[in-house]
Amino acid sequence: MADTATTQEFDVLILGGGSAGYSAALRSVQLGMTVGLIEKAKVGGTCLHTGCIPTKAYLHSAELAENAREGAKYGINTALESIDMAKVRDYKDGVVAGKFKGLTGLLKMKKVTVIEGSGRLVGQDTIDVDGVQYKGKNIILASGSTAKTMGIEIGGRVLTSTEALNMDSIPKSAIVLGGGVIGVEFASVWKSFGVDVTIIEGLPSLVPNEDPAIIKNLERAFKKRGIKFNTGTFFEKVEQNDDGAKVTLADGKTFEADIVLVAVGRGPVTEGLGFEDQGVPMDRGFVLANERLHTGVGNIYAIGDIVPGVQLAHRGYQHGIFVAEEIAGLNPVVVEDVNIPKVTFCEPEIMSVGYSEPKAAEKYGKDAIETQEYNLAGNGKSSILGTSGIIKLVRVKDGPIIGVHGIGGRIGEQIGESQLIVNWEAYPEDLAPLIHAHPTQNESIGEAALALAGKPLHG
Repeated sequence: MADTATTQEFDVLILGGGSAGYSAALRSVQLGMTVGLIEKAKVGGTCLHTGCIPTKAYLHSAELAENAREGAKYGINTALESIDMAKVRDYKDGVVAGKFKGLTGLLKMKKVTVIEGSGRLVGQDTIDVDGVQYKGKNIILASGSTAKTMGIEIGGRVLTSTEALNMDSIPKSAIVLGGGVIGVEFASVWKSFGVDVTIIEGLPSLVPNEDPAIIKNLERAFKKRGIKFNTGTFFEKVEQNDDGAKVTLADGKTFEADIVLVAVGRGPVTEGLGFEDQGVPMDRGFVLANERLHTGVGNIYAIGDIVPGVQLAHRGYQHGIFVAEEIAGLNPVVVEDVNIPKVTFCEPEIMSVGYSEPKAAEKYGKDAIETQEYNLAGNGKSSILGTSGIIKLVRVKDGPIIGVHGIGGRIGEQIGESQLIVNWEAYPEDLAPLIHAHPTQNESIGEAALALAGKPLHG
């Protein structure tokens, strides 16, 4: 045991420097507290280094490839000459490096003490980092998540998203195991790069957590793009040899390709970190915190991907701010998971916030809700961009809008107003008189609200 006289003590000691951990650190400092931030790799975590930022950089390159390929449709005679995957990777690395430099500089400027090394909870107020102990009046666990592998051996032709982001060549064909957010984003990128892609999803549809109308539109769009998918049967095994990789499904059907991407979700990073030893309640590796993110043990909080719920960087970021304010006694407002905005950056993009139609029917009763779909075919900007899709609103009858869903090229940009509508419990009648600028895709939300308020102009 380290001599407590020499043990460094902080008001707030945070384990993990990803989106959740670093936002907790910055907000705590802002509120006048001293902060120690423990990170074994690089601050910024999955989101910055192997998740959101790098995949969106790839998606931008993919969009440019599609634009070059499709230029003639718009009277611009471009042709796609080739894709230099090593340069795509360098561009992605440049974006990540710039953001990483900015974040490390910010933490230094705000006087956050960044402690490099592997931390382990050894007391209700103590974390051991490679043999050196640090104390915190408040402890925040923010150790993040990692790609799940379902027991599949990763290596060679079988990759997770982490390895896929470091490839320097383009495979001819790829199988994507998992049709959730990560799976459809990679399938979308690779298709744009000219890869023959097949998605295997055990559940009955792609993006199974989305509203049925969104699922239908995505599956139709993917078919049109030539992205193949097999849904409703789980995989049994993955094999590889020098020539390729093979996936066998539970019904005996087999698929072969150059590579297999395992995109079956993400699991919490908590094993061996000493949480259980200190009595922190756990379930299948997740930390069970209450709605105010307290674990019920001492002054220990848990935030981000280790807390059951949607695994999104901005949820972790919000958790970090929330807990810092909670510790400071500001009694911050809880944002339920259902009201956290979500965007899937495949082509076409998907955005959603609040309840889907089935979830709303489950909560309020089928007869107590109303829905409205607006087709982007009626939206000028969408026609200019050459995209199809829909906006769908879900409301409680004579009550507020409780769900906004959309699919279409660039539609993720509409999540801002959508999350305000749901979180401020706007009624269609509140929204209908508001002016939406023309010609923008944003008008489609206004049109959907007009229709739901009973006065459709273009429907």
